[in-house]
Amino acid sequence: MYLNKKTYTIRYSDVDLYDNLKLSALLAIMQESASLSADELGFGYEDIKKKGFAFIVSNWYINLTRPIKYGENLTVSTWPLKPGHLIFLRDFELFIGEEKVGVATSRWCLIDLERYAILPSKAFFETDEREYNDFRSIEFNKWKIPQLDGGEAAFFKRVSYTDYDHYNHVNNTKYADFAIDAFSPEELKNKFISTAQVSYVKQCKMGEEFTVLKSRQDDGSVLIEGRVQGELRTQFKFTIDEYKL
Repeated sequence: MYLNKKTYTIRYSDVDLYDNLKLSALLAIMQESASLSADELGFGYEDIKKKGFAFIVSNWYINLTRPIKYGENLTVSTWPLKPGHLIFLRDFELFIGEEKVGVATSRWCLIDLERYAILPSKAFFETDEREYNDFRSIEFNKWKIPQLDGGEAAFFKRVSYTDYDHYNHVNNTKYADFAIDAFSPEELKNKFISTAQVSYVKQCKMGEEFTVLKSRQDDGSVLIEGRVQGELRTQFKFTIDEYKL
């Protein structure tokens, strides 16, 4: 059974004003583990860059049982599922010591960097003879997030230099900060985001003005959208729970 397992110490810069691990920092940690795993399996950044290809994450689903705190040692286990035609699934398990504190799953696409077109998996994996795990961290397939009908405009953000990554678009972790900035400190006091679902619809580019919209739903969840001149770019669906540690 293949797993990439790495332990990360949660740093001061990784947490919010309540010493809880920020969603953007958690995404960055899982992205790092995904990259290390891909390197081990022969389809990492340097391997696919030679062909002019890249992996781009399109969706996340995260389920936490409690907040992850400053100073804790978070162990992340990750593994890929057998590639589909266009979609690559990767799962995660999160532990603090022996305590399982969360699970996550993600969807990725292989793209041609010159044309920015989605490629079939056989473009790189035509003779793939790897053995893949067939178990899941969580069974989840409800990837579609409903679009907002209205919603409160929480704030505006102009895409700038530090939002970019080496694919010349806003890094996926940055959108998480945009989404969380739609909340006030009081809204998240003694609370944590127990489930986070993310959908990246279309990339944002330098100089574009990003509008963040927020709406509380009848089921208690919170929907957040990022739009550029009314065009949908990213979506979040959060469940927020109280906690006592």
